[in-house]
Amino acid sequence: MSQQKFRVYLYLSIVVGTSILFFGCSSTKQHDVKSAEETFNEAMELFKDEDYLEAEKLFELIRLQYSASQFADDAQFYLAESNFKRREFIYAAYNYNMLRKIYPHSEYTKKSLFQSGMCYYKLSPAYDRDQDYTVKAIQSFSEFQTIYPDDSLYVQATGIIRELRDKLAHREYFTAELYRKMFSPESAIIYYDSVINDYPDTEYYEPAIYGKIEVLIELKKNDEAKSLIDLYKKLFPGSSNLDKVKNLDQVLK
Repeated sequence: MSQQKFRVYLYLSIVVGTSILFFGCSSTKQHDVKSAEETFNEAMELFKDEDYLEAEKLFELIRLQYSASQFADDAQFYLAESNFKRREFIYAAYNYNMLRKIYPHSEYTKKSLFQSGMCYYKLSPAYDRDQDYTVKAIQSFSEFQTIYPDDSLYVQATGIIRELRDKLAHREYFTAELYRKMFSPESAIIYYDSVINDYPDTEYYEPAIYGKIEVLIELKKNDEAKSLIDLYKKLFPGSSNLDKVKNLDQVLK
């Protein structure tokens, strides 16, 4: 074979080989997209039929195997939704947050932020337990309100935040009362102050001030007690404890 013929043969081999590779890749890509679409549709049927466990498996498959497909963010969102429906709130929160991280421009980012807050809200325990999830829920809903101040869910977020702040205040007030029972008035004041300074918008604000007045009198810190009594009478003129506070005021005179 002459050198010229060899060059022509080599060139044609390269062209043919490249064409085969190109069309092979194109065929594979089309197959992948079709497979992703079929898998997603099957997963959505399972989701609509409330078979959330099986739906989870397929959404997870799409998320891992077809992460570059147009269904990736849909699968990520509905994986979180399936977790939520199955009350797997830790997993759900993780997957909602992952959607916001991986697909920040997805149509599901707003709903995912709100739903992550709902996960933490569902995980929030009784007031006498660790309140880490309560704090996370408040942070999520506060972030939602900052980013989407005109959204229809803003009012619902406000109500949940108020409820959770009451829970945090309850915990601080409960701890203050516990220290009083343990004859540790100085420690009680620390927790009354926590309610007074951090949760003035809650139902525990008034009883915290009243409790602190009593403790200050026990500690014979009469000037501080008198100042707090004057504040109490201004803030709560209609309180059921007002007569008791007035009696304490008379004791100090």
